Amino acid sequence: MIEIAAADESAWRAWREIRLRALSEAPYAFGSTYESWVDAPESQWRERLSGDGLHLLASEGGVLCGMASGVGGDREGTIELISMWVEPVMRGRGVVDVLIDGIAQWAAERSDELWLAVTPTNERAIAAYRRCGFEAVEDEQGDPLRDGLGHELLMVKRRLCRIG
Repeated sequence: MIEIAAADESAWRAWREIRLRALSEAPYAFGSTYESWVDAPESQWRERLSGDGLHLLASEGGVLCGMASGVGGDREGTIELISMWVEPVMRGRGVVDVLIDGIAQWAAERSDELWLAVTPTNERAIAAYRRCGFEAVEDEQGDPLRDGLGHELLMVKRRLCRIG
């Protein structure tokens, strides 16, 4: 069973563990690099988890297997899904769905839209996002890719459902 928990600055060690695994395993999927975070001091990790966003850690049987964050988006009144990653051996087992659902529920109290940016060649991630209700934004480009060969694909999930 997949469990998710909100991570505040007191969970910085767990966040550091999973984030460094993510940056190492899928460097193309992040704006940050492993090298820029591997030697970061505790204060930088704590700062990353403080503030108005929601940071979720996914685990199965007490073993960390995924992460995702929701933060204020670039467009006023929107929320952005960032730092989404799932351990390769756990992909296809519903971890993405649980993380996105957690971020979407939190986002619904703040916005009607949840945005994300994804590397356009990451077909598996794009398929997962589509399955979770995201649609590609055709008339806008995301940030330039680190290799300079294109831009991130922007996706949006509209009409977020508020629970309760």
